[in-house]
Amino acid sequence: MDDQKMENLLNLALAATPEEREKSQILNVGYSEETQLWELIVKYTGDIRQYESSSIQVVELYNEYAILTVPESLIEAVSEWPEIEYIEKPKRLYFQVTQGKRATCISLVQIAPFNLTGRGVLVAVIDSGIDYKHPEFLNPDGTSRILYLWDQTASGQPPAGYRIGQEFIKEALDQSLETGGANLSTDVMGHGTAVAAIAAGNSGVAYESDLIVVRLGQPREESFPRTTELMQAVNYVIEKAVELGQPVAVNLSFGNNYGSHAGNSLVETYLDDMANYWRSVIVVGTGNEGSAAGHTHVQLENGQDEEIPFLIQSYETSLSIQIWKAYVDEVLLELIGPDGQRAGYFQAFLGPQRFTLGQTEILIYYGEPSPYSLYQEIFIDFIPRENYLDSGQWRFRLVPQRIVEGEVNFWMPSSNVLNQGTRFLYPTPMTTLTIPSTSEKVLSVGAYDGIRDTYADFSGRGYTTDGQVKPDLAAPGVGIRTAAPNNQYVTVSGTSFATPFVTGSSALLMQHGIVNGNDPFLYEEKVKAYLRRGARPLPGIEEYPNSMVGWGVLCVRDSLPE
Repeated sequence: MDDQKMENLLNLALAATPEEREKSQILNVGYSEETQLWELIVKYTGDIRQYESSSIQVVELYNEYAILTVPESLIEAVSEWPEIEYIEKPKRLYFQVTQGKRATCISLVQIAPFNLTGRGVLVAVIDSGIDYKHPEFLNPDGTSRILYLWDQTASGQPPAGYRIGQEFIKEALDQSLETGGANLSTDVMGHGTAVAAIAAGNSGVAYESDLIVVRLGQPREESFPRTTELMQAVNYVIEKAVELGQPVAVNLSFGNNYGSHAGNSLVETYLDDMANYWRSVIVVGTGNEGSAAGHTHVQLENGQDEEIPFLIQSYETSLSIQIWKAYVDEVLLELIGPDGQRAGYFQAFLGPQRFTLGQTEILIYYGEPSPYSLYQEIFIDFIPRENYLDSGQWRFRLVPQRIVEGEVNFWMPSSNVLNQGTRFLYPTPMTTLTIPSTSEKVLSVGAYDGIRDTYADFSGRGYTTDGQVKPDLAAPGVGIRTAAPNNQYVTVSGTSFATPFVTGSSALLMQHGIVNGNDPFLYEEKVKAYLRRGARPLPGIEEYPNSMVGWGVLCVRDSLPE
């Protein structure tokens, strides 16, 4: 299919063979082999409930976004609905794992005269779940500080309006705590427990905030979280905040590399819309791709060919590379394998192309600009003919034909899913922040070492490809002591664990402004503005804002309005 109402990756997935999709890291995400159904993200105008049937399920979200579950045979018909503006497939999300309160000036606002604890403000943690029995999340009387826990991976009664998982309310959690026995919900990874404890645990930042927790995922085989589950989770916590009449700080400590990094995919624009909805702040980590060598960049000039070398390590089972360029630029592109075989020049027409180099099949899709983007994507999927890709040094060769802007960006998938030696030979650490921290309205957080007062080189860097200054600021993300399941504590590093310092701090600011009556409008962009203004410089970095730590590192005391 070559339907311009659908994103390039969905078109390619529908054009690929079942064997190609099965071997690809990315093409089958969103498709269930068992049910032969696709999950789709749509932006629409009007009424799409009229199309719901036994074959098509619709979960409506705020601001005319929706998640559809559709048989593959009906996707073309769905794209013809006049109400549908654009369709994307889900993307896989990766949890970013690789002496916080004092370093961030938080302790100074938790004592007189401010006495800020997060009371009256909700903290929502959308992550891998939570050990709800951990002492970090219990009141002094042993009851739960969690008001709602939606486990998207469980089988049971979903929240009203949703179709997956099971919702547990505080009363059910309290009863479970009182009687003991099997856990209603677990956190196998421990990531969500660690994040929640930093943001709002009893030893964390907003230690008197009420909690809403969503365990991301889906109750199917090989479960992992996707952007469709993320969007439903954000919608759910905003709904609950509106229902309770409380401001909410939302923590998202994960991301992926798929997209133009300009904030224009449907998941990014949806988060922008939600950041403007209700009294909320959405806080997102920039990921740990800064030193992973998964991004490179070239500035093309007329008459000057360029080569982009990259390595594929032995025993790599799959790889995809996205190339994003200005649509106005015309460039010939070929791919050279480790043994010198060449594929290309690729034809710049809409639709899939196939080549074979050695034991590796090359699946290519040239896209066109979408209604939300000026950029052109060239997507290359490397698929083994048997078990593994051909290892060694590969090269892209770019031959300019007509250059106006000349910027070309290359991204591999998140380093979480690749062998360490699969990398660009000459990487560019800039623009390595993960999606959705590229969303304009969210508060994007990088990491630094709060003990040594130095930048953490793994932290994803900005700016976005359209020039937005990201991250907004950085917080401690190295050697953080926090909670783990089964009443344990661990030491962790990564932007995942810098992000909840800012989420909890946002809750403190909203308590000061909204709950305590000092400023009823202290939410959304105003919280971001105050935190930027209060951020302090990091030794050795002279210019602000910058692509590493934005406006500086978190200092809550200096961010409070006088």
